[in-house]
Amino acid sequence: MVFIENLQDFFEDLGDFINDNKTLVSVLLILGILILIWLLRRLNAIVFKRIQRKQPGLHVLFFERVISACIFIVGIIVIFSVFGGVDSVWKSMLGGTAIISAVLAFAAQDVIKDILAGMMISVYKPFEVGNRIELEDGTAGIIKDITMRHVVIQGIDTQMWVIPNSRLNSMKIRNFSYHAVHKGAQFQFNIAYGSDVEKAMSLIRQAVIDSEYTIPGKLTDKGREYSHVYFTAFDDSSLRLVTTVYFEPKTPSEVVISDINMRVDNAFREHGIEIPFQYINVINKSDVSEAEEKVSK
Repeated sequence: MVFIENLQDFFEDLGDFINDNKTLVSVLLILGILILIWLLRRLNAIVFKRIQRKQPGLHVLFFERVISACIFIVGIIVIFSVFGGVDSVWKSMLGGTAIISAVLAFAAQDVIKDILAGMMISVYKPFEVGNRIELEDGTAGIIKDITMRHVVIQGIDTQMWVIPNSRLNSMKIRNFSYHAVHKGAQFQFNIAYGSDVEKAMSLIRQAVIDSEYTIPGKLTDKGREYSHVYFTAFDDSSLRLVTTVYFEPKTPSEVVISDINMRVDNAFREHGIEIPFQYINVINKSDVSEAEEKVSK
């Protein structure tokens, strides 16, 4: 009985303290909620990080960001409720004039479009983290990250492209490693008419094989092999040779492209394979006049 009476006295004193120090209690409660928000978001990040290790994918990154944002929004609503209840918060947020509601709806259009587009990208997966893609406007790079609003594409060196999900979802995308274990890049080499085509094709293939960055990536009946070099077209002033080069996802595309181009250029120079280029003949009028006079004489 004594314990129960002491417990009753404790709760009465606690109630009196809360009534006398409402501001302090509210502040402490808000701090507690903020700490809880931080802990839940950290736990969410840890859980999805483990999922990412077992099942990597763009959708895992996207939904980790969505859940983290939901935790933050719910936490803010709870904090506002401390100052007057959830009902009053919703009335103050949504019970304004029609003009305010229209402005908020208009401002949220782009955000909603980006979130929905991000969800579509995550579900249908036109690309994954680590894929090299090229957009219809010429932007090219490696997919590094996706958030609720945008996708991050890494270009050359530290150059980053941050593109809204809604814009990316509506563009044509060229994926160089779609559903592939390895990354791939297509190379095009032009040689002059009259060149030894078979020799040029052999030099290109050997340059690809000799590169320290390339790997056999073309799947055949015999296993994975280096891609063949193909003679694809007679251009206006050159013969077009193309091949596909495969390499590990962690290797930057620009490093591979530079290495292969250097090797092919050196091999063509060494074996006398001409790479055609445009040139201009400049004719001096005085020289033409003198030549015409000599002919007339």
